[in-house]
Amino acid sequence: MPQLDGPITVVGAGREKWLKGAFSRLVPLTAPLRAPLGQDRARVEALLVSAALFGANALSYVLNMVAARVLAPEVYGALGSLLAIVVVGAVPAMGMQSVAALHVARTARAAGSDGVLAAEGRLLRTGLGGAALTALVGLAITPLLVALLHLPSAWPVVWLGLALAPLTLLGVFHGVLQGHRRFGVLALLVGVEGVAKVGGSLAGLLITGTIGGTMAGMAIGLVVVATVGWWVCGRRRPVRGGPTPARDVFHASQAILGLVLLVNMDIVLARHHLTGVQAGDYAIGAIITKIAYWLPQAVAVIVLPRFASERGRRRTVPIALAVIALLDVWVVLVAAIWGGGVIRLIGGPGYGSHVSAAWLFALLGSCLALVQLLLYSRIATGDRRSTTAVWVAVAAEILLVSVWFGESVAQVAGSAIAAVGLLVVAGLALEWFSARRPLAGAAPPVSPPPGG
Repeated sequence: MPQLDGPITVVGAGREKWLKGAFSRLVPLTAPLRAPLGQDRARVEALLVSAALFGANALSYVLNMVAARVLAPEVYGALGSLLAIVVVGAVPAMGMQSVAALHVARTARAAGSDGVLAAEGRLLRTGLGGAALTALVGLAITPLLVALLHLPSAWPVVWLGLALAPLTLLGVFHGVLQGHRRFGVLALLVGVEGVAKVGGSLAGLLITGTIGGTMAGMAIGLVVVATVGWWVCGRRRPVRGGPTPARDVFHASQAILGLVLLVNMDIVLARHHLTGVQAGDYAIGAIITKIAYWLPQAVAVIVLPRFASERGRRRTVPIALAVIALLDVWVVLVAAIWGGGVIRLIGGPGYGSHVSAAWLFALLGSCLALVQLLLYSRIATGDRRSTTAVWVAVAAEILLVSVWFGESVAQVAGSAIAAVGLLVVAGLALEWFSARRPLAGAAPPVSPPPGG
């Protein structure tokens, strides 16, 4: 599954056991989410998706760890920049996935199995077109990236552009599985993606010892996993004619791109505005942000198909928000109480001068997790205001840090929290106003008789 950020660098040995206990304690709250599926199945699927997402991040860390030891520092820096570009290049895949999941879920409710087959064919056609367009854009900016990153050869960027095609197409297959609520198969595909993508990259790195070989291995691995995705989704063929959700994908990708920037931008701003030591401390704290952001990730994956109907969306959003908040409140509490131990566990004994700010990073990640769920809800309704709100938050964070609050770790983190927190409030307001509108097809309220 396309990732919104870089690899998480800490693997908690008891994380899966902890997650299982957390979900068990939330049984009464999550009953409306579990009713259609059954309690045990929903819990297992949530754990499977969480484990797959966490495993994919852990494997990405392995790639960075090995590359740092094989490549010279300046070459490794270039590879890190290319991997960051891959994160941005995955935005169309994430847009494809969210739209495909909603499209399949809606079509299954309205048109039955025959309609779903046609819808999947149109989605595949849209995915192929998006994959070709993404790759062409990547290849077109090759000279610019070569100059910007000071690369001795264009081949690493060429392979990066080619890798974006199967990555974008893979978003369709993720979305189809998600829309059908085949979460066990989705978790398996995410695991295969992590193994093939990172395994191919490691093979290219170890065989050639170059970043070009690394990116070539990644591209080949993504072709393999896209083929697996096509196979498990029924080996559909693209369908000619009929409307395609290309416009929906475009608008969803705009919103998701803003979210990608919010997840990653604070560490870039910290690097630019803080001293070297402070920026290093911030980078360690940002890992806590990623942990809080990724911990409830399975909630958004599992509930998205329920957003396909307005009634289901209205019922599910408040419950899903509560589950995310209750999962992440433990991260905030741990960071607040044992911040020093957490930071030293992540970065080592040399990082501990900003212990008091640990809870700020956890709170930021929690707010980002809420924003993601609210954003998917707005994407499901076709509300374009959400896209505007996300980009306003991006601009606000840049302005706060660049003009007023860019002198300390706590100031940068606080500015990010302020921008993302306002976005949470805006998202909740949009949900509240949306919930006040009568459902389509619902009977209008009956007015009392005169004098009654």
